[in-house]
Amino acid sequence: MFSQDFSNQSEPPLLQSVLEPLLDDFKYWFSETEALLTSDAAQSLESEIRQDLMNQIQTAQQEVATARTLLLATSGNAGVDTAVVAQWHQLVNKCWQAARHIRQSGNES
Repeated sequence: MFSQDFSNQSEPPLLQSVLEPLLDDFKYWFSETEALLTSDAAQSLESEIRQDLMNQIQTAQQEVATARTLLLATSGNAGVDTAVVAQWHQLVNKCWQAARHIRQSGNES
């Protein structure tokens, strides 16, 4: 009987090849927004809004770091619930909205 293994052990699992760059993107946008929120330019946002967004970002950063650790510890065989990924996407959208508000406020000065 003929049997051939078509898997290529040198390539990461599909899940890892998709999830790893996505986690990198989340990490990037959360870090960028965190830096923006701690800048003088962010004073145009109400302090409660800034603090709430900062708390959400810090929680999400911890979750992303945990997901990355699990992904690496399982050689790319651990995933992230799509509901969690959707929450991170919504948070990135909030980050973009806050950045747009801060930029617009800076241009009005």
